[in-house]
Amino acid sequence: MKAALWVRAAFGVAVIGFSALDLRWHDAATWQSLYAFESSAIGSGAANALMGLAILGGVGLVIPRVARHAAMLLVIVFGVFAIACLPAILAAPTHFDPYDGLFEQVAALSGAVALRFGYGAPSRIGFGACAAVFALAQVIYLASTAALVPAWIPPNGTTWAIATTIAFALAATAILADRRARAALGFTALMLGIFGALVWVPHIAMRPDAHLNWSEGALTLLILGGFVAGYGARRGTRRNGSSDPR
Repeated sequence: MKAALWVRAAFGVAVIGFSALDLRWHDAATWQSLYAFESSAIGSGAANALMGLAILGGVGLVIPRVARHAAMLLVIVFGVFAIACLPAILAAPTHFDPYDGLFEQVAALSGAVALRFGYGAPSRIGFGACAAVFALAQVIYLASTAALVPAWIPPNGTTWAIATTIAFALAATAILADRRARAALGFTALMLGIFGALVWVPHIAMRPDAHLNWSEGALTLLILGGFVAGYGARRGTRRNGSSDPR
């Protein structure tokens, strides 16, 4: 596996954190992945089993002898979770929320694919599509996004909501066009990390009993981990024989 240990560890921690909290709270009202299963014929038992497998995969990523197998396990787990989001889209194809939920899982799936198979067209398209959907989400929910920005950060929440929306859109363009893609992946990961630290960590600290804060914080961590995996895999591809100057 070409990705550096710190890259695999970062993605593994994100997967373990998301999965462990998912199992801890088991709240279908806020945990999108569990909801996808509990609202289907598969049931929450399958979701719990998959979360357990995800934890094993996250641990396995830092063990060189099994890292490739662990990445493949995570490809399967997050592939299943992505597929589980499709019924909600088919049931309400004009509603945006199911698409947003799908691409939250696709971000993790793309990270696992990049670690297992290397950075290529499937992961690149996945990451680019995720960045594009996240930009659209912030356009649709601009006021809600602005309200999350801490009041002490100048000049105001709306300015930062617009700026990050543009940043997601530019990142999507760069990744899909494969021009400065590694920089775009890294910048997106950095932006997600800052967002998680400034928004969800304080929310969790102030309201640790609110499952929604944990859910959104863990999802941000998971998406961040996916983009870090893409960044590391893209870097590894360049160092192992690619003549791509980007």
